[in-house]
Amino acid sequence: MSTSPDHQPGDALEIAVAALVAGGDDLCSPLRAAVAMPGAVVSTLGSPMGSETVCASTKLGARIDEIQIDLGEGPSWEALRTRLPVTASDLQVDGGALWPGTWAALRELDVGALFAFPLYVSTLGIGSIALYSMTARELSDADIERMSRLAAIVSSTLLRRALNRLDAPDDGARDEPYSRREVHQATGMVAARNSIGVDDALLLLRGHAFAAGRPVRDVAADVIARRLDLRL
Repeated sequence: MSTSPDHQPGDALEIAVAALVAGGDDLCSPLRAAVAMPGAVVSTLGSPMGSETVCASTKLGARIDEIQIDLGEGPSWEALRTRLPVTASDLQVDGGALWPGTWAALRELDVGALFAFPLYVSTLGIGSIALYSMTARELSDADIERMSRLAAIVSSTLLRRALNRLDAPDDGARDEPYSRREVHQATGMVAARNSIGVDDALLLLRGHAFAAGRPVRDVAADVIARRLDLRL
């Protein structure tokens, strides 16, 4: 990626991190800008959040995501399955053996390159980020490392959003359920076990409960009784 003297890759990364941490609705623009790609898509895939497009920088991006979701195959699914970045830098030659239906459809759209980065928190799979270009191109190792860092932020953001929707109290609700003593205790144990902050530990605890379809209090009880070891 070419850079000008007053705009270095590190600057682009920090700008993207700041934009994502700020919590705005537009997740795609910071990701696209971080590595100077024409387009980006963020999607949730499979259980437990369902398969849907969270954001797409263009109509083409939305169509790329729709193809992968409809066919159940493609770089985004592979990235989530393997927990590794997937690079198809030249779709004229890459992808036919791995995802034949998606590959054929993307070639019809004249997409030149497609890169996917997994979104997950601990054992909870969430979805993927896809970056695309109309021409064949490469991402450098630094670009891939940069996007992997941003993917971790997006993963936490999407999980928080999902949990916040579940946590929205009913009119008759008296207490926030995650303020209970056993949840605090379990959060402290998870934080100490993983050498992380309590906010991230609570997110890990809640994410496990969400994925397992169990009350957070029950999961917390298992952590306290050492029946469950939540580690990153």
